[in-house]
Amino acid sequence: MAGEVVAHAAEAAHHGVDLVPIVALLAAGTIAVPLFKRLGLGAVLGYLAAGLLLGPSGIGLISDPASILAAAELGVVLFLFIIGLEMEPSRLWALRKQIFGLGVVQVVVCGALLTGVGILLGFAPAVAFVFGMGFVLTSTAIVMQILGERGELATEGGQKMVSILLLEDLAIVPLLAVVALLAPSHDETDLITRVVALGIAVGAIVLLIFLGRKIMNPFFGLLAQARVREVMTAGALLVVLGAALLFQVSGLSMAMGAFLAGVLLSTSAFKHQLEADVEPFRGLLLGLFFLAVGMSLDLEVVWDNWQIIAMSVVAYMLVKALAIYIIARLLKSDHGEALERAVLMGQGGEFAFVLYTTAASTGLIDAPTNAIFTATVIVSMVLTPFAIIGMRYLMPGPVQSMDGVETANGLSSRVLIIGFGRFGQIVSQPLLALRHSVSIIDNDTDMIRAAAQIGFKVYYGDGTRLDILHAAGASTADLILVCTDKKEQTTRIVELLRDEFPLAKVMARAFDRQHGIELVRAGAEYQLRETFESALAFGSAAVTLLGATAEEAEEVMEGVRGRDRQRFERQLAGEDWRDLSQLLISNAQEQAREGGVSISEENAERAVTQTQAS
Repeated sequence: MAGEVVAHAAEAAHHGVDLVPIVALLAAGTIAVPLFKRLGLGAVLGYLAAGLLLGPSGIGLISDPASILAAAELGVVLFLFIIGLEMEPSRLWALRKQIFGLGVVQVVVCGALLTGVGILLGFAPAVAFVFGMGFVLTSTAIVMQILGERGELATEGGQKMVSILLLEDLAIVPLLAVVALLAPSHDETDLITRVVALGIAVGAIVLLIFLGRKIMNPFFGLLAQARVREVMTAGALLVVLGAALLFQVSGLSMAMGAFLAGVLLSTSAFKHQLEADVEPFRGLLLGLFFLAVGMSLDLEVVWDNWQIIAMSVVAYMLVKALAIYIIARLLKSDHGEALERAVLMGQGGEFAFVLYTTAASTGLIDAPTNAIFTATVIVSMVLTPFAIIGMRYLMPGPVQSMDGVETANGLSSRVLIIGFGRFGQIVSQPLLALRHSVSIIDNDTDMIRAAAQIGFKVYYGDGTRLDILHAAGASTADLILVCTDKKEQTTRIVELLRDEFPLAKVMARAFDRQHGIELVRAGAEYQLRETFESALAFGSAAVTLLGATAEEAEEVMEGVRGRDRQRFERQLAGEDWRDLSQLLISNAQEQAREGGVSISEENAERAVTQTQAS
C-alpha cells in the first residue's frame, strides 16, 4: 500500500507541481525551529540543521541547493528593505560616523589580518586577499535575525553592528572591482569596461534616489485609492524587487538596493502599510535562506579537505573576533558590548559566496579552492549560534551604576514601601497627599534616578534581604506595602516580614488570584490583584457607554466584587474546587435571571471556566 501511495505521488509530481520538496522544507522549518528554540539553540541553528538534513549531505531530498539559495536571497533583500524603513534619512545621517568610521576601520583592519592568515596557510597573496576579504563580510542575515529576536536592533550596540553591516554591504562593490583587477589577464578594454560599469552603478543609485523622492509616494497613493489590499502588497513587492533588480544589473548588491528603497520610503505615509505587506514574505524567505545555507554545506568537500577547512575556520574566526573586540575597546565600548560584537560578527557571510564565485569566474581561483572557501564560510555560519551560547558564560553580569543613588540605612517612617514601579508610584500618592511619613526602597538604580527628577526620594535596597529591611526601618513601621512586580520576590518579602516583624501590618500586590491566596497564607493583611480594580473600572465604563446609568453600573460592579470575594474566601478555606465551581455556576445563573435573561447550566459552566484563572 505504501509503495502505491509513493508511486501515485511521484506520478502526480510528474504531471504537475512537485510538492514534496516544498512540503519537506515547510515541515523541516516548523519542526526544527521550535525544537531548537526550546533547547535554547536559536532559530538560525534550527534552520541550518534542517537544511543540512534535507540537502545532498543529508537524506538528499533536495539535490540542487544552489537554486534554492539564489531564490532565498530575496529574504535578505526584504529584510534589508524593512531595516531601511526604520532608518529615516536623518537617522542614517546621524550614523554616518559609525558607518564610514567604525565600519571602514573594522573592514580594513580585519581584511589585512585575514589576508595575512591566508598567506600563512599557504595561499598566494592574491588568493589569500580574496579569501580574507570574503570572510570579512559578516552574515547580515544571521546578525540581523539574532538582534531582531533579542529586540536589540534599536540599542546603541545594535545600531553600531547595523552600521558596520551596511558598510560591509557597500564594500562588496569595490571588492568585486579589485577582484577584476587581480584577474590573471586584463587589458585596456577591460579598464574601459570597468569605468563604464562604475558609471552605471553611480547612475543606478541616482536613478533610485530620484524615483524614491518623486515617484514612489504618488505611486502608492494611486494604489491606495483602489482600496484593494493585494494590489498594495503587489506594489510593495514591486518596489523592493525592482530596486534590487536595478542594483543587480548595475553590478551592485541587491540587498543594498532594497535598503536604499526602504530609506527613501521611511518618511512616507505608507511606511507601516509597506512593512506589514512585506513582513510575511521576509520571514518565510529568510528562513528559506538559512535552510539553503545548511543544504549547501557539502560534507564530502569538508571531509576531503577537513584539515585546511578546520584550520581556516578556527584561525579566521578567532583572528576576526579578536580584531573586532580590540577595535571596539579602543573606541570606548565596554567589555560586554565588545565581546558581543566580536562573537556575533566573527563569522563569514552570504556576500562571500558572491565574491568567491566572481573570483572563480575570472580565473583567480579554481573550482576546488572555491569549494574550500565556501565550505569555510558556511561552517563559520553554522558555528555562530554555538559561539553565542558559549558567550553567555563569558559575559559580565549587569552592573548597576550607583551614581546619584543613596542606599537605605537608618530609615524610620510610619509607612515603608518596597518597590517603586508603576504600581508603587500610584500607591504612594494618597499617602504623601495626607502627609504620612513614607520611606521607599527599590533595587533599580535607573528608576531611582528617574524618580529623583520628579521629586521622589527613593533609597536603594533589596527587600528580600533581612539586613536591608532592618536598615529601611521595617522594625518601626506601622504599615509595610510590598509593591514589587515578581511573584516569588513578593511572597518571599511577605514571609520575611511575617517572621521578623510581626507587629507591622503588611499589604501586598498580587499577580493573580492564586498568588493572592498565597500571600494571605504567607501573612499579608491585605492583598489586591494588580489588574482587578482597573479591570472593574474598565468594565463599568463599558456598560455605561452601552446605556447603563451610573447607579446600575455601580450595582453591577458591587455584585462582581461580592461574588469574587465569596469565591476568594472559599478558595482560601481550601474548599473542594468542584463544589466551588458548582456554586459559581448557580451564582451565574441567578445573576442572569436577575437581569431578565435565562441561561443554561452548560453556558454558565462555560462562563465560569473562562474566568477561573482570573
